Amino acid sequence: MTALTLFTLDHLPDIRPGDDLAALMIDALESQQRPLQQGDILVIAQKVVSKAENAIVHIDSLTPSDNALSLAAELNKDPRKVELVLQQSSRVLRAHKHPRADEGVLITQHRLGFISANAAVDESNADKAGQLICLPTDPDASARALCARLEHHFQCQLGVIISDTFGRPWRLGQTNVAIGLANVPALNLMAGQTDAWGRPLKVTAPALADELAAASGLLMSKQGKCPVIIFRGLDWQPQCSSAQELLRPIQEDLFQ
Repeated sequence: MTALTLFTLDHLPDIRPGDDLAALMIDALESQQRPLQQGDILVIAQKVVSKAENAIVHIDSLTPSDNALSLAAELNKDPRKVELVLQQSSRVLRAHKHPRADEGVLITQHRLGFISANAAVDESNADKAGQLICLPTDPDASARALCARLEHHFQCQLGVIISDTFGRPWRLGQTNVAIGLANVPALNLMAGQTDAWGRPLKVTAPALADELAAASGLLMSKQGKCPVIIFRGLDWQPQCSSAQELLRPIQEDLFQ
């Protein structure tokens, strides 16, 4: 690979529950006169997938449990939002409120296995006040379904990554990561290969899907309404993959 091109998918309308996201993407690509090509990889923001799949809960529909009420008081958070975070989580790892912050944060393990703040429950870019947007029920399945529709229409092999924005242990700021995959390798396993000096590699495994998700953040902004980024020119080999492959096994977890 000598060059890699990234471009946004323009003309995509605001997504509503029940929308056919694949059809809207196809219409936008044809309007943009940029048909997909063999080997293109699309990184799609989780938010539009969740909206299309109606992974939305209105805060007024939630009744806080005793646990939610207790954590909400500790963190100065709305107990109804805390209740949804708990419903989306398999366990709570940390509950912390910085003295200078208005409200605290829950670090949880989502029921899909991802470690993130507030189980990735988000209010940003919601269409109406009081809406809380959750992760898709099965992001890998969502990625595969979108990929299949796009491949059928454009008659070429593609890759799809569904991304979300997570914080990182020991580092400030957030970056996009892969939470759903179709065809794109989660990891580039390089053990057994050699480096530029001929030394054998033993454990090197770049997180290809996360690298692409992170790079998409250069063009995908909260304000820009650019939820789909297309990568063209990458040298990669499709494989049956899952974002679950990026989760570190609990027995190897040195951070908790």
